Amino acid sequence: MSWRFIACAALFVTCLLTANVVAAKLVAVAGVVLPAAIVVFPLSYVVADVLTEVWGYAAARRVIWLGFGCNLVMVAAVWAGGALPPAPFWTGQAAWDAILGQTPRILGASFAAYLVGEFTNAFTLARLKIATEGRWLWTRTIGSTVVGQAVDSAVFVGLAFGGTVPAGALVWIMAGQWAAKVLYEAAATPLTYAAVGWLKAREGVDAFDHRTDFNPLRF
Repeated sequence: MSWRFIACAALFVTCLLTANVVAAKLVAVAGVVLPAAIVVFPLSYVVADVLTEVWGYAAARRVIWLGFGCNLVMVAAVWAGGALPPAPFWTGQAAWDAILGQTPRILGASFAAYLVGEFTNAFTLARLKIATEGRWLWTRTIGSTVVGQAVDSAVFVGLAFGGTVPAGALVWIMAGQWAAKVLYEAAATPLTYAAVGWLKAREGVDAFDHRTDFNPLRF
């Protein structure tokens, strides 16, 4: 793979890991409460769209699993660092636990939502590209995000907060996260067009997944 593919993969992983750290802060945007990860996590979907559009589903699948593995390493390192006894003069343990000490339930929900959402996004875009014969890029970048982010938000919120938050509130949380991410993707459409056009021209590729095995577990 070229350095451009490696750069896109690195950007994807960076967005994912950064989002998992900053998500501990909750912010209010236009009256909707969202994790601070909203500033960067949707960008991972933009990059995933670019990867799938230019290099195809199989290449995006490898990057998605790479991100999952890197996230596992980071979570393990954070857990191990938090478990070590703090120095007697260090007073930051409570802050560490508050920001980085995610509960197993939240982590499990995050991992599940990531895999289901990203693979749904990549699959939808790849199938839409075939259906549109490569035309109307905006229909598949936005369309795949509408589907992928809906699955991501539903899985995460449902697994993380189901049974602890009233059903009506769960629906509003899911809808708020989904709407914000879809609007982010729509606003990023000009950037996506520019990146896809530039990469296709430089790489000399424009993948169509006519014969691709879409099994997400195939490596």
